[in-house]
Amino acid sequence: MTQEQNTLSARRPVRIGMIVPSSNTCLEPMSYRILGEREDVTIHSARIPVTRIALDSGSDRQFDAAGMRAAAELLATADVDVIAWNGTSGSWLGAGHDRAIVEEITAATGIPATTSTLAYLDAFERFAAKSIGLLTPYTPDVNEQVILRYQAEGIEVSGHRALGLSDNESFARVRPEALVDPSVDLASDRPDALVYLCTNLYGAPVTEEVEQRTGVAVLDSVAVTLWRCLDLAGAPLLDARWGRLLA
Repeated sequence: MTQEQNTLSARRPVRIGMIVPSSNTCLEPMSYRILGEREDVTIHSARIPVTRIALDSGSDRQFDAAGMRAAAELLATADVDVIAWNGTSGSWLGAGHDRAIVEEITAATGIPATTSTLAYLDAFERFAAKSIGLLTPYTPDVNEQVILRYQAEGIEVSGHRALGLSDNESFARVRPEALVDPSVDLASDRPDALVYLCTNLYGAPVTEEVEQRTGVAVLDSVAVTLWRCLDLAGAPLLDARWGRLLA
């Protein structure tokens, strides 16, 4: 055995590569908070420019597949096991947009990939969720487009709330407790799940409280994306307090 073989460990943690919106300040710290004391998983990030969420060509160009591919190629040099576009743009641009991104990433790197939107669709299918209550920091017109896209995938939105924000950095400054009352209202329609749609929104810290108060499962974007990455990597899943369906 060589000195190098003696030095290098044969085993290493699962490595999750995340393509992160540049102005997002939530998903990385929240992902590590969700992982807690686990030493079997590490997270590695590459950023792409994203600053504003709206329904116009300027906003849409932020989510171009070429930028995703370049970020994924950088992550591949860290020998990651899975790559996620950790943003929800496919929820209003359409799942086909994200499926094309995944194909581009995997073709360029050979690494399994997903996105936050596709992770949600996988969760809806896995847990037989056909109706959701939708809560976002976005403007109402973005919510309406999300509703149409979800309907095309067989998911009905029983009710929704939009906080009316478009500056992506501002989303992370929404207090988690501000999501509780709107969640309780949305749960009164008895959807199969409540969805906190945005990876820059701190919904995970109130997931357990809302589930206990309403009896409705909660799917937070950061938690759902991490869940799907762990699933693809064959790693243990999440603690139930981050969403009972994801445990």
